[in-house]
Amino acid sequence: MPPLTIVPVYAALLALMYVALSAVVIRTRRSAGVALGFGGSETLQRRIRAHGNFAEYVPLTLLLLAMAEMGQAKPVSLHVLCVTLVAGRSLHAWGVSQANGRLRIAGMAATLTALSLTAFLLLVG
Repeated sequence: MPPLTIVPVYAALLALMYVALSAVVIRTRRSAGVALGFGGSETLQRRIRAHGNFAEYVPLTLLLLAMAEMGQAKPVSLHVLCVTLVAGRSLHAWGVSQANGRLRIAGMAATLTALSLTAFLLLVG
């Protein structure tokens, strides 16, 4: 089995994004004085959801992408799918945190595109 060389780079970028989203939630919690929940703060609720949504979609998509790379998927396909995932997660996080519905929807569309196309790639080989 060949070593993974493409997906780990994108996984690292996404891990840094996750840390950044975590820091934003922590900073917002501190400034709002809210230890648990969102304390009625719409801003905090949005930031928590941006962070949570990231945690809900990224692991499965990265797992599928790693499987595709191990299955000898074409490098260009992997790069396109990974860039789509990174862009989608960026757009979604920004859209949710800024109450921008268009960016949020575009981000989810890109994320679901990366997830579903990777699953399709694994199914059809």
